[in-house]
Amino acid sequence: MTEYGYHKRWACTVCSYAYDEDLGDVEHGVNAGTPFSDLPEKWRCPWCGAGKDKFVPEDSLYEHWKKEGK
Repeated sequence: MTEYGYHKRWACTVCSYAYDEDLGDVEHGVNAGTPFSDLPEKWRCPWCGAGKDKFVPEDSLYEHWKKEGK
């Protein structure tokens, strides 16, 4: 979490890909500066194909896996 309480990087809980809002996902039509919340619902993880519902703020990925027993 940043000092302002806003996440700029979101991690896929399936493969660990990190979506960085500052960089976007230009190869898949998402411009740099696009907030995670503004990604289209059809957007998928470029590495594994997981949906947005499989992403967590990057700084809580370890806690997510710990809770899931991974």
